[in-house]
Amino acid sequence: MVKTDIGYTTIDSIVVRGLDLSKEIIGKFDFVDMIYHTTFERLPTAREKIMVNAILVTTADHGITPSSLAARLTYAGAPEAMQAAVAAGLLGAGSVFLGTMQNAAEMLTEAARELGPDAGDEAVRDAARELIRRYKQERRALYGVGHPIHVNGDPRVATLRELSRAHDYYGVHWRLMDAVSQVLSAESKKNLPVNAVGAIASIIADMELDPMVARGLALVGRSAGLLAHLMEERKQPIGRAAWELVLQDDPRNQVP
Repeated sequence: MVKTDIGYTTIDSIVVRGLDLSKEIIGKFDFVDMIYHTTFERLPTAREKIMVNAILVTTADHGITPSSLAARLTYAGAPEAMQAAVAAGLLGAGSVFLGTMQNAAEMLTEAARELGPDAGDEAVRDAARELIRRYKQERRALYGVGHPIHVNGDPRVATLRELSRAHDYYGVHWRLMDAVSQVLSAESKKNLPVNAVGAIASIIADMELDPMVARGLALVGRSAGLLAHLMEERKQPIGRAAWELVLQDDPRNQVP
């Protein structure tokens, strides 16, 4: 029998973090409870559960995105392997799409390291200026601001900010993210409001969770959205039509 700290299986039972799955978990834990139990070896507090649920819901879907399109196209080619289609949709979660929540959380955690929880507004603004200066000098991408579609502001952010305030998770990282948006908008003379990436990164950082958790929760949430896209693709396919549009635009792309 192979054991890890997470759990093990015997002929009669499945044990997860010391609890019997069949007798002590199923029917008693919800999914966020299980995430915390397996990952952090404890159950979430009520306010932690609210925030993690909000992140999972926020990341579930954003319409036709690279992840949903990749999933649909894979399903069009291999409808017998739904898991491959979901995997294809998740594999592109990197430093440009979806996975950027981890990058943003790392950015905020690093930049706020010298700021205490009660740092004044000017100190936070100075930290934002230094962050922007350093990232520009190093030619690194600044995460968490602006959006190619929601040019007037990401509609998800106000709700996530309000939820964070209501549950005491609007802390120094949220304040720093808001300051980065304000300073960068002023310097560039462009409207660059905080987007959902920045909001979720701020929540993760103010919850004192490992930035890796931001990407992990985004992947879990998006899996539910991809399942929905595949169910729709089976009934109302658009994957093949998208592929054919590419072929039409470039006559060199001929199907052998």
